[in-house]
Amino acid sequence: MTYFNKNALLVFGYGNLSRGDDALGPLVIEYIENNLQVPELEIMTDFQLQIEHALDLEGRRLVLFIDASVACAEACSLTYLSPEKDKSYSTHAMSPSSVLAVYQDVMYKEPPPCFLLSIQGVGFELGSGLSNQAESNLAVAIQLTTDLLQKPELDYWLSHA
Repeated sequence: MTYFNKNALLVFGYGNLSRGDDALGPLVIEYIENNLQVPELEIMTDFQLQIEHALDLEGRRLVLFIDASVACAEACSLTYLSPEKDKSYSTHAMSPSSVLAVYQDVMYKEPPPCFLLSIQGVGFELGSGLSNQAESNLAVAIQLTTDLLQKPELDYWLSHA
C-alpha cells in the first residue's frame, strides 16, 4: 500500500555545492530541473543521505541516486543497488544501499529497483569550484541520466549498469 501520492520515478542527487566536485550530484539535479520534462518524475537533493530518506522510496517504480566519487575509475558508472547494512548503516550520512536496507526493515518489503550513478570527482576542498575533470565528467553523467530518463524501464537501466 502506498501512503504518499508520489511520482513513479525518483532521482536523488546528493553532495555539497561548496565543496568542489562534491557538487556533481546536485548539479545533475539542477540540469534535470532546468532542461528536462519527464512524466512522473520527482527530483530531490540533499547534502547527504540520511535514515529518513528511506521513506522517499515508497511508491516508486525506479530510483536513481547520483553522487560524486573518488573511487569511480571512469567519468561515471551506473550500479544496480541491493539492500546492505554496511558501515554507514548507523551513521548520520548513509550509503544508498543502507537506505535500501532501512526501507526493507521499516516497510517489511523489498525496496523498488534502485541504481547509483557515481560521477568521478577529484577535488573536494571547501570553497573550491568544479575541477576541469569533473566538468567533463558532469557532461557524460548528464547524457547518461537523460538517456535513462527518456526510457524509464528496468531492463533498459539494467543494460547500462
